[in-house]
Amino acid sequence: MAASERRELPKDLVRGRSRFQAWRGRRKVGGRIPQPLWALAVRLVRTYGVSRTAAVLGLDYHGLKKRAKGAASEPQASGPSFVELPTPVLASKQSLVELDNGTGTTMRVQLTGYDAADVEALARGFWSAR
Repeated sequence: MAASERRELPKDLVRGRSRFQAWRGRRKVGGRIPQPLWALAVRLVRTYGVSRTAAVLGLDYHGLKKRAKGAASEPQASGPSFVELPTPVLASKQSLVELDNGTGTTMRVQLTGYDAADVEALARGFWSAR
């Protein structure tokens, strides 16, 4: 690799180095690196590797490697597994409910103007009558 190629850094690494230099210029002695800067460094590690990123940003290799490994092992949020939907607003509630207790007994009920608690009580009574 020629010396001129080594000096030319990708733009995102240059921006990252500038952000770290700006923070170092205004930090208090002994101040810890803020979380957004660590997050930036970890993102850069994914593209350029730990060694190159640590050298360009002036970070400890082992500390950056540990943070990058920790970030990679964190599970991504998958969102809620259950979402409760509100009941639709109807002028008059009508429903056809079919219950099966698992032994072959089936009950079909057509309901008009009911409450959810009434349906629950009906279902509990049917299923407990085994």
